[in-house]
Formats: sequence, C-alpha cells, structure tokens
Amino acid sequence: MFHFIIFTFRGSQDGKFAMARRLALSTAKRGKIVVGSEIRDSISLLDVVYANQFEGQFIDPEVVENTEENFYRGAPPIWLNFHISEQAESDGTGTSFIKRDGYDTLVQQIFKRRKGPGTSAIKLFYQQGSGATTMAMQVLWKLRKNFRCAVLTGSTSDITKVAKEVVHLFTAGSRDSHNTVLLLLNDEFILDNLQDKIMEEIEKQEIDIDMPVVILLNCVRASDHIILKKEISYNVKQKFKRNERKYVILKKNLSHTEEQNFNKKKEELSKRYGEKLKHFHGFNILQTNFSPDYIKTACAVCKNIKKATRPLKTQLAAFLSLLNAYVPGSYLLESQCLDFLQHEDPSHEDLSLEDRMKPFSDLIITFQQDMRSERKVCMAHPMIAQCCTEMMAEAGVTRSDTARDLLTCLCRDDVPPCLQGFIKDMLTKRETKEEEKTNNMQTHISRGPKRREEDQEDFSRLILHIEEMEDKKQSASVLKVASNKFVKNCLFPQALARFYYKELKDYNKAEMWAKTAKERDDKKSFIYDTLGQVHKHHLKSKESSAKPREILQLATKAIEAFKEEERLAENELDTGMKEDGKTKVLRAFNTRGQFGYLQVCNLVYDLLVSQNETWRKVLTKNVSMGSVLESLGDNKLFRFNDLINSLRDEVEEKFNFFDTYLTYSESVIKRDDASYVAKETSECYKKYVGDSAPKHKEKSDETIQKLKQKLAATSAGVLSCLDRQYPVSELKKIATWWNEICVSKDSTRHALANYILSNIMLINKNETPSCSDYHNAFRQKMPLSLRDAPELHMLALLICWPTDDEDTCVSNLSQLITKLQRSYEHEYKKLFQSRYLRPLFFIGKGRGLSRNVHRWILETLWTKDVLQNSNTNWRNENIFKDPLVQERLLKVEGVVRNYRLYATFGGVEIEVDVNRKVSLWKSGQVSFYLGFTISGPVAFGIQTRTEEGPSEKFELGALGGKDSSDWIVLEPEVKRVDEVKTYSLQSEAGCYECRVSALRWACKEKVSIRYQFCSWEENIRKPVCMDYMPAGPLLDITVTEGKVEETYLPHWIEYDSTMSDMFAVLHVDTCGDFVEQASEVTSSHVKLRQPIFHHDPGVMIWQKLGIPVKVNYDALIFKQTEKEFLTLHVYLVPPDEDIQEKVKRNEASYGSVLIPKPGPKKSLQIQDHFFLTTDVDTSEISPTKLKLRYERRDYFEVFIRNAESDFRLKLESKQKKIIQEDAVWTCTIRKGDYQHSSTDHEQDQHFVVRHRIALIKRVSATNDILDQLLDKELITDENYDAVSALPTTQEQMRKILKFVILAGRRGKDTLYEILKGMRSMRPLILELEKSEKRRKT
Repeated sequence: MFHFIIFTFRGSQDGKFAMARRLALSTAKRGKIVVGSEIRDSISLLDVVYANQFEGQFIDPEVVENTEENFYRGAPPIWLNFHISEQAESDGTGTSFIKRDGYDTLVQQIFKRRKGPGTSAIKLFYQQGSGATTMAMQVLWKLRKNFRCAVLTGSTSDITKVAKEVVHLFTAGSRDSHNTVLLLLNDEFILDNLQDKIMEEIEKQEIDIDMPVVILLNCVRASDHIILKKEISYNVKQKFKRNERKYVILKKNLSHTEEQNFNKKKEELSKRYGEKLKHFHGFNILQTNFSPDYIKTACAVCKNIKKATRPLKTQLAAFLSLLNAYVPGSYLLESQCLDFLQHEDPSHEDLSLEDRMKPFSDLIITFQQDMRSERKVCMAHPMIAQCCTEMMAEAGVTRSDTARDLLTCLCRDDVPPCLQGFIKDMLTKRETKEEEKTNNMQTHISRGPKRREEDQEDFSRLILHIEEMEDKKQSASVLKVASNKFVKNCLFPQALARFYYKELKDYNKAEMWAKTAKERDDKKSFIYDTLGQVHKHHLKSKESSAKPREILQLATKAIEAFKEEERLAENELDTGMKEDGKTKVLRAFNTRGQFGYLQVCNLVYDLLVSQNETWRKVLTKNVSMGSVLESLGDNKLFRFNDLINSLRDEVEEKFNFFDTYLTYSESVIKRDDASYVAKETSECYKKYVGDSAPKHKEKSDETIQKLKQKLAATSAGVLSCLDRQYPVSELKKIATWWNEICVSKDSTRHALANYILSNIMLINKNETPSCSDYHNAFRQKMPLSLRDAPELHMLALLICWPTDDEDTCVSNLSQLITKLQRSYEHEYKKLFQSRYLRPLFFIGKGRGLSRNVHRWILETLWTKDVLQNSNTNWRNENIFKDPLVQERLLKVEGVVRNYRLYATFGGVEIEVDVNRKVSLWKSGQVSFYLGFTISGPVAFGIQTRTEEGPSEKFELGALGGKDSSDWIVLEPEVKRVDEVKTYSLQSEAGCYECRVSALRWACKEKVSIRYQFCSWEENIRKPVCMDYMPAGPLLDITVTEGKVEETYLPHWIEYDSTMSDMFAVLHVDTCGDFVEQASEVTSSHVKLRQPIFHHDPGVMIWQKLGIPVKVNYDALIFKQTEKEFLTLHVYLVPPDEDIQEKVKRNEASYGSVLIPKPGPKKSLQIQDHFFLTTDVDTSEISPTKLKLRYERRDYFEVFIRNAESDFRLKLESKQKKIIQEDAVWTCTIRKGDYQHSSTDHEQDQHFVVRHRIALIKRVSATNDILDQLLDKELITDENYDAVSALPTTQEQMRKILKFVILAGRRGKDTLYEILKGMRSMRPLILELEKSEKRRKT
C-alpha cells in the first residue's frame, strides 16, 4: 500500500507564488510542460509526482519537522520526505535518503527498458518491512525529471480506465512533448492484462509512438522462501539458458556498505533530534539490521500485560498488533480508535490518541494519505507488531483471545469496509507454503509440480498459528465468531467448513457450515465447491470395508454438489461474474466442479472394485447392474442404478473437456494447471472408459476403443501424444488405427484430419509418415463450413500455408483464417476467454507435413531434456533466443502498420495475430516465427528489420552487409597523453572505417569523431554482463562535429546466422549500465540501434552452455632480453588495442622486446585447450597446454638453450589433434629475430630498463625513492603502502620499477634523476654509465 502527503502552504497569494505552484511534467527531451487542471482532474487513479513538485513553495518548518519525525518513527513515506531530504542535502544541513543496494540496479533496469518496446515491467520482490515502498518511491522521485512518474492508488477493477489514464499521462502536452510513464503498482496479477489494454488504447487513439509508453514497477511482497527460490531459480537457469533478470530483490538484511551508511545517518539524526532518536523505530530497526534484540527491547511494555485486567488501550494495542502482524498494510481509523477508548473514560475525550495510548504511544503512528481521507493508525513496523503479539501471547493474552475480542468489541456497530477487508484477509487469506530451506539449488527446480492446494497453506497464517500454538478448537472458535458476526459474508463459514473437514474431521458440522455459506451466496460456484469437497473428503476417509450403499450415498451428495458448481460456473462465464475480492479482471472458467466429479469417480471405483471385482464390469458398463445385484450382495443398491449408468459417459465427456482445455490453453497463473489435473483425469478415464468394451461390435468401434485406451480418440488427444511422451511404436499404432477408420465406409472429415495429425506427430519424431497423398485427400473434403470443428480449419491452414520457397500466397488464405476464427468463436472462445492459447505448431523449414514443427519439439530443444515436463513460458518468448530453436523454424517476413501485423507473400499481405501486443509499438518491416493456436496463426519473436534510409548517395540499413571494399578506410590522427591514446578522424558524406579499430560509420554530411579504447576488465564483472564475454573492443566514442547516421561496432567472433541473438551491446553510462540486444549482426560488425554516444559501447556475446564460440585471436611473441638463453613468451590475445597495450607494457617492464609476426588465420574456440610445439628437439615449453579463456592472459614460455638457427612454432587445438587436422597457426622465428633484436632494442631502451636487474639487486634506499615519487605524484598513497609492505628491498625495487615503467617516459626519467641525486647511489650510477661507454667502444 502506498501513502501520500498532506501539508499546508504559507505565503502570499501573489502572481509569483501562483506561477511557482503551476505543476509541470517532464518531456523525453528533458524539458518540461506545464499542465492545467483539466489534465490533473482527469487522472483520478494515479498519484503523479510532477517534475517541479514543491519547487518554489514555502512549507511550514513545523510541517517539515513533523513529516520527518513521523517517517523516522515508522510512518509510510510521502513525497514531501524526499523533497525535504533533497533540500537538506542541497543546502548542506543534512544528507540524502540512504540508497539500499537494490536502488542502482532498479534504476539501471528502468533506463534499460527505456530503449525497449511500448510497455514493459520490472518486479521488486521484497520482504515485509524491508523498506521496499521507500526505495520504490525514492526511485520515482529521483527520475521524475526523466519520466512521468506516478503511483497507481485507485481501484484496479477497471483495467481499461487505468490504461486510459496511463495513456493520457503519456500524451499530455503536444506531440513533441510525450514522455514515458514510470508507474508504481502493487498488483502483479494485472500486469499482462494492463500492458495489453494500454497498447489497445494507443491503437484506438491512433497515436504514433517512438518510445515506450509505460514502464511498470511492480512491488510484490514475498515470503522468505519465495525470495530464496527466486534467487536460486535465477542462478540455476543462468547455467542453462540466458534469462534476463526482470526483477530486483530487497531483503531484511543489510550489506556492510548499507550498515555503514545507516550508522552515519544515525550520527546525523542524533545531533538533530537527541533523545527523540530512541523512538524512531522505523529507522532504528533498519539501522540495527533488523535486530531482534532491539525489537524486544522496544516492545518490553507488552511483557507485563495481564489477561484479567486489560484496559481498553491495552486491548487496542493488541488489536493493532494482531492486524499488522498478519495483514500487511492494515490499519484502524483514528476516529474508530477514539470511539473505542471513549467507552472507558469519557472525561479524557480532549486528549490526543497518542496521549491516551501511553505507554504504547511510541509503538504506534498516525498518518493521513490525502485531504479527503481519514487519519489512520498502525504499529510503527510489522516486526514490532509481530513481537508485541508474541509477547502478549506469552503473557496469557492469546491470539485467539485478541481475535475474538476484536470481532466482538471493536466491531460492535457499523464496521468500516476497510476493516472488514482486513479481517477477511486475516482469517481467510491463504499464503504460499514455506518449503524447507535447502542448499541443494537443483531441488527447487527439478521437484515436480505440486497440487495447487499443496502450494498454498490450508488456512490463513493466523488460523494456522492459533492451531499450532493453542489448539484446533480455538481456531474453529475464532472462525465461528466471525461467521456469526458478519452474517452476510460467505467466506467465514466457508473457511470454517474447510477447517471442520480437513482438521477436525467433523463432516456433519462441515456440511452444516458449507450449506450456511451456500445460503449466504448461492450464485458463486466456488462456494458450492466447498460442499462438494466436504462430501468428497468424507468419502475419502472411508475404509475399503465400508458398505457399497454408504459409499454411493456419499458419492451422490458429492456429485450433486459438483454438478451444481459446474452449472453455476457456466452461468458465471456468461455473465462475467467475479470471484469475491480476488480477481480484478475477467476470470477463467471454474473447472473445479468437473475435476471434483472425476475425483469422486476415482474414489468410488477404487473403493468398490477393492471389495468386489464385479464392480469393475458394472462401472465400465460391460454388464448391467441389475444382472449382477445378487453377486454384489445388496438388492437395495439398484436405487443407485441411474447414477452408476451415468458415470462412464460423464467421465468420458469430462475427460475430453480437460484434454481439450489443457491441450489448447493454459492459465495465465501457471500453477492453476498443475500436471496432477491431467494425471488424475486420465487415470479416471482409463478406469471407466479404457477398460470398457466397445459400444457396438463393428470393427470401427473396436478401433475407436483402442484409440480411447491410448487417449487418442480426439484431435486434442492426438495433438497431446508428444506431450505424453509416447514412443514411436505407439505413434505408429495410433496412425494405423486412424487410417483404418478413414478407409471405412463411415469415414468423416474429422477422422481424416486426425489421421493427418497423427502422421505429423510421427514426422516430428523423425519417422516417415504412412500418409503421402494427404493434400489431395483433405482438399476433397473442402470447402469447410463454419459448422466444422476448429481443428479441421486449423489443419486446412497448415496444409495451405505457403512454403519457404513459395513467393505466392494461396488466394483464399484470408478466407481460411476467417473461417477458423469464426469456428473458434463458436466452439471455444467463451471457454478460453481469459486463458492463454498455447501454440500447437510452428512453420519450420522444408515442405509438406515435415515443416509443421510441434510445440513439444521446441520445448525439448529449450529445456535440453526430453523427459522433463515442460514449463515453458511462451508469453515471454525467451525460447526464441535459443539458436537450436531458431534453426528449426522458418523466419516469415511481414510489416507492422497501425498496430497490426501483416505477413507478406509476394505482393499479398495477410493479417495475423501477435503473441505480444507490445511488439507492435513500432511500424516498419519485421520478421517473425509463425505459430498456430486453435484460433489461428500467431506471430512470435517479432524483430524489426532495418529499413531503407533516405540517403541518395548510399543505402542506410544495408551497410553492415557490405564488403569491406565498400568502406573507405581512414587513418586516424593519434594523440598520446601518458599512456592514453586518443584517435581522431574526419570524413565527408559516405561510408568509412577506421584502420586501427575497424569502427565503421555512415554519414550524410561532414563529421568529426574521436575515440579511446576502454578496459573491459571492470565492466565485464558487472551484474548486467552476467554470462557474457567481450566480443569486440569497448570504445569511448564522441562525435564532435556533424551527425552520424549509422554506426557499426567491430567484433572478433567467427559468426554464422544462428548466432544473431547471442550478440549484445554493453552501454557504460553514468545513469546506469544497460545491455542492448543486437539489432543487426554481420561477419565482422554489430550495428548500434541508436548512433548517439552518451555512453561507451562495446560488443558482447552470450556464453551459452553447449554453444561453441570461436574468436579471431592474435599472437604476440616477446623475447626476454635479460635471460642468458633464448626465452620467448607467446600470448594469444583478442585484437583489442587496450588488452594488447597492457600486455606490451607489462612485458616491457621486464625488458622484453616484441617480435612482430602474423597471428592465426583460423579462429580459436573459447574454452578449448591449445598446445604449442617447436621443431627444435631440445626446446622446453611450459605449460604443455593452455585453456583459452578471455579473462586470462596466460602465455607459453619457450626455452631453447643454444639457439643458432631458424625454427618453427606450431599451435594446435585439442580438437584438431584428435581429428588430425592442420595446425591452427604456424610461425617461423628466424635467427635475426632473436639475435639482433636485443642489441637494436637496447639502443632505444631507457637507462632504468637497461639496468633493471642491477638496480633491483643493489638499490637499498627504497624509502627515499618512494617519498620522492609520491611527492612528484608518480605513485599514489596506496602504491606507497603496497611497496612498503613488501619484505625485501629487492621486491620493493622490482615493484618501483614496474610503476615507473608503466608511467611512461616521465616516470623513467624521474627515477633516473632521483637515483643520480642520491649520494648513496652515485657510485652505482657512475659504474653503470661507465660500463655502457665501454660496451660502445
């Protein structure tokens, strides 16, 4: 829940003050537009924080002080808190709000999404009381001048109205003034629907957008184990596939840095507030890192409470504690609290609530959301509420006592709706179960799906705690009091009925309270479900020895309840009825009635057949019940004859419903379709239908019965064969049986369709189909009518859809799509109205049936596990980033226009639906993968294609594919300051490439560019770069004159078309680093989406498990000049100027000299092992092999004792050696390369480099040298300390020489002068200088 400000303004009402109060919104270009009252009044559901909020306004200092104190005591944050903090930091009177560790990550994620599609979402998972609301609002306040920031405070029941207000906020002002909305909300169940509604509204208003409309920041409260699972799940998934992190986590645990920041803040607050600080529980709990000891001390007043003598203020404190401990965001109205206290002592009515609540005043806070709302009261922190509740229980005031008193004493007259809602949540809301924490991360991932009821606790946390800490009767007592208090509410007797049958096993009372709930609301299907569950559990409790008559009596009651539930669910589907308090949008069809029916049938079958095998024949209708009554032993059982006769047919009907329902669609809440539903329904079907005899003696009926045994007697059943992991032998049987039906005299279109579908299943398992002339056979059944099933229309589309080498479109393709859509609307639309339609097939490469790729095949490629139950989220489309998936599918060309997508074939455009409406935010040419749901063709993985640009001199958008000869190569001007090189280039209109970096750009006018090479070393370790490795240089690029139209960054990867989605570009930005998916990749370059350089870009490639990455590497060879015998260092390094310069400087510091040689012409595979050999028998090479890793700069050392001639170096990879292919690199080192290079090089070497070994051995006055180097700013304090800590002067001097050599000419000159100026060093310097003269002569 989010809370906002109330404060007063004081000052003159002159024109200047009025102008200062005119509120403004930010624009995308960092400007502002003033908004009038008509815009503000039209946005009633959103609380907008304006770009100039509070600017120019005088705020009463008393209001400022009270606002701050209230926040630090524990009041929810309001916008004024952030303004006060900002002002204090600005004028130097205080510090800013403390940033939690997740703050920067959240800001980075937001800026990253600013370059994305029309709508996107980020989730902030948090533990209650961790400060998530404060951090989220802090981010909005910070970004109010970058985005149009707002909080969704109104009802979410009308999603369309919310969407309209978001779009209205986005478009406020002129066309050029639009700006992305950053919206904070706390309802995760509306995210997908809200995003779709926003895009529908954009389309409806015909708004052209070139930026995201909204970024949704969703705060999601999560339990400890949910937080743990989120962290573990993300880490595990990272090992197998790229999984972009779409959430931030905030926990009740401070890092070391956070603790330091809170300690500093405490010192500041202590100076300002003195003794008041000890009452700032909201701040102190965080500052003490959520210390239990601090909380116990703060709540110590609750220890001495006595149950027998509890004044009203103590009871009120208990009520507040209980509510806040079990219902996040709950509160009581201040007026309600005062009225309650009035009953005890009316003479104190003039006192404030804080005064009347002593000694509990420090533990509670009052706050007000806005001018129209009442003042509210709550505990200072949820952990304080929990501690007070626990201490009171230990003192004898139990949770059940407090709950009953709250219901009877506080809820005497009219109960405010907000309190009714809090009580409902406290007593009936079921949380997700907490699993046992484990260090085995895979356990959380691989554990199979559970029942939904197993995912949830059986009852609310309060009811469970009362049961655990008191007894079950007390839990039932509290629910009974609530049921009797709120006589119109059906949820309390429903929960009580559940408690009676699940915990107390009192089925009579459970039935009574279930009927009470039904009487209170006889229109809600889920209320009837409780009555059916009572009878089902009663039946389940029966032993196998129970009499058949008793079993069937209970079964009759349960079936009647579940059938009534099914009838009401169908009515709800017609009226769009909503479930009480849970669903904010049109909810899915309630299938619990059908499922409950099948569960009861399972129980009846097991109980009866275990007593007498004759029941198996009766229940499967192989024999009539009347014919075997005697063997069943009870003639009175015949009164259940109608029930028994109906079971088999109804089981078949309901199984077929679930098979269709789960094959064609899935819940938007994944857990609603847990695998146990399919498992139990199929088990029941096999018992009643699979084992039964055919209805007739004809051969076709026998064949149909065989198909029923394989669950393949319907189209949905055939389409599910791969999901059920049938072996090829079973698939062949199914195809054969459908063929037998097709050739029979009673063959239908549907039979032919199922025969063709069964052959498609075989093809997807790489088997040759038995059907060859399917095309003509099916065409003879056409044209189809609207009365034909959607499955037939879908198959017609699959057969008639153009193949990958056809440039023309079937003339009636649009008509086929329309017929399918109408057939779907008639047959399934109402049933699937709020469910996600699963893709059944995708268009792959090839011809005929072989191009229809089943969904299961792609899921298997994605999960890398044939046996794993798929949990693929088709809505987020991550699966299409997998190169193996991409390789199986055909890319379809199309165009987005007016927020609609058209597939193009030759000159024909066919409109198709899209999986994600947000993909339509930008018009233009696109490509996508085409899937088919039961409602028609759907586009997945839509990617924008680069369009032709306006230039007449060259084609923009096609430049990346040009040959290198099409680019004009320019030599840059190089300026060097110390060790930093800056490269500058100028060009006229055209296409250019820098010779040094291979950076490419295109321009239509004269431009000037300069750039520097940056280091990947620190940046690649950042969280946004997880699972990536550098694939090109990181460049700091600045356009100093003109405009660049397109920019292409170089990469050094051996590229093929399947790798496109593995490339990304890192942007290093002061506002937050972000990773951009590559829009276009060629064999040598990656195109930047926006050639605007506010940040340093560099190409990266995703390191996916099992996907080899080959890199174009250089070889650097250095000769060690100070070694007696020939010693070479051979490095394998990427063609990155920054990396190679570091290697050269490091080797130079040891007196090495570079031997220039060509590098490998073949690419080298990362993570492969490489072997270096020579043709000199006496050579020694260490190590024998090196594993190629980007992050390491290892080298081979080649040692040859008496080298006197040319020799060869040969580099081989482990893979090449195994298959005996040619070496990846060979190089000839000639005698002159190593014999003369030393002498020539020495003439150019500096004195301190030439005599490095002598200086290390003989210089001892290292402290004096360090002092002078520090004075001349050649080393830092950290360098000074690091060298001083070394144990010997030799090690110290070795480190000093490394520092000065890396510092360049100035560093070496300075050390030389220092040594010459030191009296103790003069003899050594003179000796070394004389030795040089002697050598020259």
